[in-house]
Amino acid sequence: MLLLLSPAKSLDYDTPLPEGLPHTTPSFVAQSAALIDVLRTQSPQNIAALMDLSDKLAALNVARYQAWRPRFTATNSRQALLAFNGDVYEGLNARTLDTQDLEWAQSHVAILSGLYGVLRPLDRMQPYRLEMGTRLTTDAGSNLYQYWGAQIAEHLNTRLRADTTPVLVNLASQEYFKAVDRKALKARVIDCVFEDWKGGAYKIISFHAKRARGLMARYAITHRIATPRQLEGFDLDGYAFAPASSTPERLVYRRKTAAA
Repeated sequence: MLLLLSPAKSLDYDTPLPEGLPHTTPSFVAQSAALIDVLRTQSPQNIAALMDLSDKLAALNVARYQAWRPRFTATNSRQALLAFNGDVYEGLNARTLDTQDLEWAQSHVAILSGLYGVLRPLDRMQPYRLEMGTRLTTDAGSNLYQYWGAQIAEHLNTRLRADTTPVLVNLASQEYFKAVDRKALKARVIDCVFEDWKGGAYKIISFHAKRARGLMARYAITHRIATPRQLEGFDLDGYAFAPASSTPERLVYRRKTAAA
């Protein structure tokens, strides 16, 4: 079973990392380097328009593209699970996982990325900004979905190859999951949905749902979850499995807080 996450826009390359933390190299360095070559041809103004960024953020990322190198070191990169810092990763809180947890995650978690395709948790990653939905023209087409094609699905198939009944637990956003070619994917897909009570009904509230995806990944890591049925026990931050609203391919978790 493999847990699939989206990346985050926010990055943390400042917080010190533990000594001796294991690391690996991303699987698609050549493809990333080719994308960097395309991005280096863009002016800060073009990057700002392409990604809807402020001038300051556009300049920062142009500098990142120029600094990017195909060799990943302790100086220019850090492990992906500890570099991403958005809502999902606040829920996951990887800095409090021990080495055994991180090693389990390395085999059971995959992070989608516009620049890197797919990252394992301990893959070193240089800082970047490139959303999967960006309409960046390359030799493969007019957007990143065309650029990555079936490569991501085939990579996931390889990682799931040892499983007799391969399962992909989708904790990624729609924007990123679209990068997985479902025709090429040879695994059962299970979506996890997180709803909060608001205004007299259960609704998906983006901020809470993102954090809950990270919490689910953390739950799976710390409990060494091996089957979809075991995911039904998820109970962090007040969420509980809602069997009546779920199907085998769509697991719904609901929460009603005191404030609601």
